[in-house]
Amino acid sequence: MNTNQIGFEEHHVLHDLKHYLPAQNPLKDFVHHNTLHAFQQKHFFEALHEASEIFGYKTYLSLSDFRNRFLKNEISESVLDYVINKRKKGNEFQLWKTNLLKKEYDEQLTCRIGYLRSFWKNEYAINLDKSTHGILFRVLCSYLDQGISIWSFPVHDEGFLNSLKKLNTTSFNGIFSTKRAKELLDKGTTITELLSIIVGNEAYFETYLFDQQFSHPGWSGMVVTIENNPNSLLDKRKITFEELIIFELLLELDALDKKFGENWAPITHRFKIDSVNLFKPVFYSEYYEVLSLWQEAFEWSFYDQVLSGIKNVEPLNSVYQTSFQAMFCMDDRECSFRRYVESLDKNSKTFGTAAFFNFEFFYKPVNGKFYTKLCPAPLTPKYLIKEVDRKKKQAKDFHYNKKSHSLFFGWIISQTLGFSAAFKLFVNIFKPTMTPATSASFKHLNKKSKLVIENSNSNEKENDLQVGFTIEEMANRAEGLLKSIGLVKDFAPIVYIIGHGATSVNNTHYAGYDCGACSGRPSSVNAKVACFAINHPKVRVVLKERGIIIPESTQFSPALHDTTRDEIAFYDEDMLSQENKTLHQQNAITFTKALDLNAKERSRRFDTVKTNQTLEKVHEKIKRRSVSLFEPRPELNHATNAMCIVGRRSLSKQLFLDRRSFMNSYDYTVDPTGDYLVGILGAVAPVGGGINLEYYFSRVDNHKLGAGSKLPHNVMGLIGVANGIDGDLRPGLPSQMIEVHDPIRLLVIVEHYPEIVKYAITKNPATYEWFINEWVKLVVVNPETGDLFHFEKGDFKSYIPIQKDANYVKDVQKLAEESQENLQVGILN
Repeated sequence: MNTNQIGFEEHHVLHDLKHYLPAQNPLKDFVHHNTLHAFQQKHFFEALHEASEIFGYKTYLSLSDFRNRFLKNEISESVLDYVINKRKKGNEFQLWKTNLLKKEYDEQLTCRIGYLRSFWKNEYAINLDKSTHGILFRVLCSYLDQGISIWSFPVHDEGFLNSLKKLNTTSFNGIFSTKRAKELLDKGTTITELLSIIVGNEAYFETYLFDQQFSHPGWSGMVVTIENNPNSLLDKRKITFEELIIFELLLELDALDKKFGENWAPITHRFKIDSVNLFKPVFYSEYYEVLSLWQEAFEWSFYDQVLSGIKNVEPLNSVYQTSFQAMFCMDDRECSFRRYVESLDKNSKTFGTAAFFNFEFFYKPVNGKFYTKLCPAPLTPKYLIKEVDRKKKQAKDFHYNKKSHSLFFGWIISQTLGFSAAFKLFVNIFKPTMTPATSASFKHLNKKSKLVIENSNSNEKENDLQVGFTIEEMANRAEGLLKSIGLVKDFAPIVYIIGHGATSVNNTHYAGYDCGACSGRPSSVNAKVACFAINHPKVRVVLKERGIIIPESTQFSPALHDTTRDEIAFYDEDMLSQENKTLHQQNAITFTKALDLNAKERSRRFDTVKTNQTLEKVHEKIKRRSVSLFEPRPELNHATNAMCIVGRRSLSKQLFLDRRSFMNSYDYTVDPTGDYLVGILGAVAPVGGGINLEYYFSRVDNHKLGAGSKLPHNVMGLIGVANGIDGDLRPGLPSQMIEVHDPIRLLVIVEHYPEIVKYAITKNPATYEWFINEWVKLVVVNPETGDLFHFEKGDFKSYIPIQKDANYVKDVQKLAEESQENLQVGILN
């Protein structure tokens, strides 16, 4: 990219702009991603330096923060020394250590973006942002609105600019107030033509567009997302990024003509402006070298303790008879729940996997107008699961009625139901309770719902989607699920498949609390579909032919764990055999006790909950917290996530991982060639890594890369949030989701042979990019010797833990032998 180029290549510049803008989906499909995805082809530390220099992003904690953590022993001195030496600074070790600990640096951020457009304010005394953004944001929000506004945009089926043209000719005033802007809109214009009028010199067009679009990256990024994926909106709208830029340039032209007439000079004609090459090489900086050393020492202070625990873990005694097996999401919030279940019932076995459970589809509930995606966002399903009509309808609040928008019925409703609604709201402030308006995970699928899952006739379709799965399709997905987690033999009488979701009120980011593998929705439907498929007699015949023999007495049972309230709901209990019903009643008690303990463990991070109360009282306060209008933190979601373990449960079962680990079950003996591992790591890197990095960047720069405090947020058109009524959409995560987060990269620990893992990560270039550029870290555990190997610079190198004392490791097996209360106190201490 060069501002001294001879010609302006509009298509090329738009492509670059789209690449660097935020790529956040609308609220309904909240999917975590790497905030700096545009730099992912570069090494992590190089990318952080460039992003900071070019866009003014803060990409590390401050020096004072690192040094305070060092004084608190959160960064180990032995690890810090190791990192300085490892980075080939051994000959200057003392100099670099002094730099890290004592040397003062200028920490003021520089920014190349915004330099050119600042001349309007400095030299012409006009603030184009203030003059145009209010109108721009309101028109965009109105056009893209998904159901908030009472009146929809007059025309929206012919594209954004065509809609504006019709609006401009039929309205009394129109959007533009000057003749030239109106004429250019009516006759049609181009970005290049408008830039010639406003900027003048073609060499600066590219810089100007970057300045302009990064003055509101939230709205620009949202338009790019909608253009690239129109299905991201339920109520579709036709809009392109090019149309957005043309409209904004017309607004700027209109504002300039209104103030100066049509005789003003383009910005580069009136003043001599030095050229700005936004993407010229970023030169070496000792300051950023110091920050990268601190960051690496911070990360390895944690990694090393975990790896020391894994290296020294004692083998578990084999369980000869399994009471039950339970399949959870790999989500880090299930880490502690699984630990308590296993501690309370030592004969149980738990597994972790992505909670769409290998069944990708759209879902249509009863009376649903739209299809909702229940699989990872990058997938495009070809299947549809439909809910069959049921007698019991979803509860509703009567005052939430479309007729309340009308003049007459609105007045009637406010004067009647309005009083009772106000009274309920008043009571709910002091005694929070679940209401029909609460966004509750259990509402996603009624316990008595019936689904159309099997497709005996593959020709049955709805809007080009096949309704249900055939026997062969169910068998293929069931085989992939069971083999990927290593559950291919020794089945217990009951195997639970447990999805997860969340409950909250007054929370604009609620989709970020549900299952990321289901595009930000609860995974209860997926659990029910997976259980139906594996329980199907014809599917089991196919699985038997493929080497997976499931006893007739074994039944798969679906359930949903609400991670905010720590409650569980079981589905299809009436389908269990009499023997399994008896076992299920006993297992349900185990799950209930585990949830009580889990709620109390979570409570230690909540300032408003006293953790020294009884389990029942603490759990009740956790439930109330989830439905309180005053609570901006119904749960802390993925905060503190730091690692992902891909291996057998024996690798980590005796370690206290403090809810900081994603856990994907995998048995190397079932997959000696690593073909299933290819798929697992192909999902772990972008999903786990995306979650981790969005938390990282939202934590280190909550102003630019995060969403700030959620307290002043307004929902804009049901697609995003902004501060106030005219603000830019906020990308990233609000401060209430990242306050307790330690910004470190995800450590992926894989149990297999190094050469097999290298094959798995290099099979897909997109996956390999995550590891070779160290956006996530990778350590392999040799399953035979227990030796550790760290992946760096394209190869595996032997790793020996640095810190001798692994305080982080707890033997939960011994604690489980004590009473439940002692177990809880022991883990919390």
